[in-house]
Amino acid sequence: MQIISCSYERHAAAILAIFNDAILHSTALYDYQARTMENMVSWFKNKELGNYPVIGLENESGELMGFASYGSFRAYPANKYTLEHSVYVAKAYRGQGIAQTLMQHLIALAQEQNYHTLIGSIDASNLGSIALHEKLGFVHAGTIRHAGFKFGDWLDLAFYQLLLPTPRQPIDG
Repeated sequence: MQIISCSYERHAAAILAIFNDAILHSTALYDYQARTMENMVSWFKNKELGNYPVIGLENESGELMGFASYGSFRAYPANKYTLEHSVYVAKAYRGQGIAQTLMQHLIALAQEQNYHTLIGSIDASNLGSIALHEKLGFVHAGTIRHAGFKFGDWLDLAFYQLLLPTPRQPIDG
């Protein structure tokens, strides 16, 4: 297994398949409709424009087993040190520590880029993701009840945050 930097050309189709599995079969994403390759063009472009990494873990055959990324939490200047991250693992590879490996690498990248707070927005019924985040030092920062409606149920959205020791000299403006 190897951590790699994902590119549109090489990984968009695999990431799209992982996204669409989450959309159609879980509450990990509060979307109803499967995404398209056109969506992936803008998704990768936004990551590039924000200097946000998209990392993946490939097996020995070069198959993408999972990916992780982050982006802005809120688009206000004072939130410039806060990120919202995501991590997704292909169904065939869940439960093998892939998400943890990706998250550890993503946390290190956030520190290298001088961010301070990582936010995970997790469906409150996703106990596996919550356990992973807690294992990595994230703490529960609140839950919005009935934040979404999918599969005939109201969904509660739990926020988990990790404070990083960076930046050493934060500035206003």
